Amino acid sequence: MGKDYQPRMHTAEHMLNSAMDRKFKCGRCFSAHINKKKSKCDYKYKRGMTDEEAAEIEMTVNAAISANLPVTDDLMLVEEAEELFNLERLPEDAETIKIIKIGDFDTCPCIGEHVENTSEIGEFKIASHSFEDGVLRIRYKLGAV
Repeated sequence: MGKDYQPRMHTAEHMLNSAMDRKFKCGRCFSAHINKKKSKCDYKYKRGMTDEEAAEIEMTVNAAISANLPVTDDLMLVEEAEELFNLERLPEDAETIKIIKIGDFDTCPCIGEHVENTSEIGEFKIASHSFEDGVLRIRYKLGAV
């Protein structure tokens, strides 16, 4: 990974994806930009979300962060992973896929770097949310650990 890679922000992306799919049944984000100060995730959805819904997503993610969940990884053959997960955002030439598990909160394939425990993430805050042309965009930031 590059020298500016952000395991805290990236792990928070996983947790946001899980919270969004639980609440809205929208699947994981189709696009994400992870930066040190603020990151964003784009979801295909039919409408924007209310400030109350954004607060609920924040609470869900922060509750999972506060639970000090372990973040683990296992390897899985691509053929097996294809039956369980959407692999569109992963390299096509891999024979095995790393499966990231955040306690019982989230499980998904990923090639990125992650924290070892959710206690390393800090407070999750939705900085803004918007909706345009079927895309629900969420910008988020993290507090100090």
